[in-house]
Amino acid sequence: MKIIILIVTLLFTISLFANDDTHTEIEAERYVISGYIRDGSNGEDLIGATVYIKELKTGTVTNVYGYYSLNLSPGVYCFVYTYLGYETVEKKINLNKNIIQNVELSPSAQMLTEVSITAEALNANITRTEMSVAKMDAKSIEKIPALMGEVDVIKAMQLLPGVSAVSEGGSGFSVRGGSVDQNLIILDEANVYNASHLIGFFSVFNNDVVKDLKLYKGDIPAEYGGRLSSVVDIRMKDGNTKKFHGKAGIGTISSRLTLEGPLWEDRTSFIVAGRRTYMDIFLPLMPDTALHNIKLYFYDLNAKLNHKIDDKNRIFFSGYFGRDVFKNQFSNMIYGNATMSARWNHLFSQKLFSNLTFTYSNYYYSLGSDITDANSFIWVAEMDDIAMKYDFGYFATPNITLN
Repeated sequence: MKIIILIVTLLFTISLFANDDTHTEIEAERYVISGYIRDGSNGEDLIGATVYIKELKTGTVTNVYGYYSLNLSPGVYCFVYTYLGYETVEKKINLNKNIIQNVELSPSAQMLTEVSITAEALNANITRTEMSVAKMDAKSIEKIPALMGEVDVIKAMQLLPGVSAVSEGGSGFSVRGGSVDQNLIILDEANVYNASHLIGFFSVFNNDVVKDLKLYKGDIPAEYGGRLSSVVDIRMKDGNTKKFHGKAGIGTISSRLTLEGPLWEDRTSFIVAGRRTYMDIFLPLMPDTALHNIKLYFYDLNAKLNHKIDDKNRIFFSGYFGRDVFKNQFSNMIYGNATMSARWNHLFSQKLFSNLTFTYSNYYYSLGSDITDANSFIWVAEMDDIAMKYDFGYFATPNITLN
């Protein structure tokens, strides 16, 4: 009975917020300007891009899907669209009706001899609603020195205040004294239960497909369900909607290949990435014949597809699959993760944004012996997690957003 009451209340609230006619009568002297802010070079949504209104000295930032919405009184305003590392765009707009204003920002190519950049205002730590939050993007992570040439988002995160590695060179991390299992790690909203490769030396995240990383070290939002220490929210790139693009790399430990591009320009795009180590390829070259039949490697596969149905509907499908494999003539060990996410963005109105998410997570572990005698054994453990959630964001005023 409680579930029925909750569903009826939710549907009533949605219909009330989504009814533009109702709000036109109540707020006859206010209009909404909204839209998406994207990277002009590849069409990627820009998370946390700033929309500033000069006349009002206020503004907002885009959500995790690059969407923003402002509810203002009629008038002529100068809107300033900014994002760190991109050219600023200013638009003079006469807000005399509801307006959809999508903006594409171009990466900045200006070379400066000396510059001081702050991503946030000096008093942001006391004025923002999020506390103990650290953000990193792929471009910043690539600049950090990497172990054996392998760029690793988890090791980059270990350099942040309050975060420390649990072992030298390992990908496990402790936040403010907590243990490793007290951290929630999610990739495109799906749980990742073991974020390490090669017994902890590398993480499972391929930096070539990572768009954004957000670390909550305290005051964890209720939408994540909670963990004792921290939440690491990692988002994958959507794929280039402008042109086909490929990227490859050969490292000391592994090689990788990433392909992305449009299937339908400005509407449908994809990204596919793979990574594999090749230590086992060189073992047959060793003088010790006992090493010739050993298998020791790990691999990752990432894929994502997104499609714009119309101006109010977008769908995303993403997945990850990875395995660590060790085999010799006596024993074998295999473990790894698999995740899948399906998301649907829908705009009920310019002020009401929604996202429906289905996720599947799997963790597999096996340990055994290939010896066919009374002492042989095989130990298999597997865990599946299926979840669904529906998020709503109502942009009431420039200073108030209801989630």
